[in-house]
Amino acid sequence: MGMSDVLRSIKSAEQDAEKRLSEAQDEATRIVQDARRKASEAVQQAADASVVSTQKALDDARSKAQGVADTVKADGSKDIEAIQSASESNQSKAVQLIVDALSVE
Repeated sequence: MGMSDVLRSIKSAEQDAEKRLSEAQDEATRIVQDARRKASEAVQQAADASVVSTQKALDDARSKAQGVADTVKADGSKDIEAIQSASESNQSKAVQLIVDALSVE
């Protein structure tokens, strides 16, 4: 093998090495980009899950609060009806007391 063949062989080996290095760098860049994309997707999915969980907790709290409010309203309505009923039944007695008190004077 002559000197020119050796030089060509070295040159060819250098070109092959540069090509492999370039391919390796491209592959490393692709891997990093894929990792960033997957990480971004994971963060977005976690954020979405957090929003859904928070919304569910708020909805549950609203539902429970509405149930308590409905119970209080129903109890209040019963109390109002009882007071109205008692006042209606005592109205004639109150009128009679006033009439009696005015006729005594």
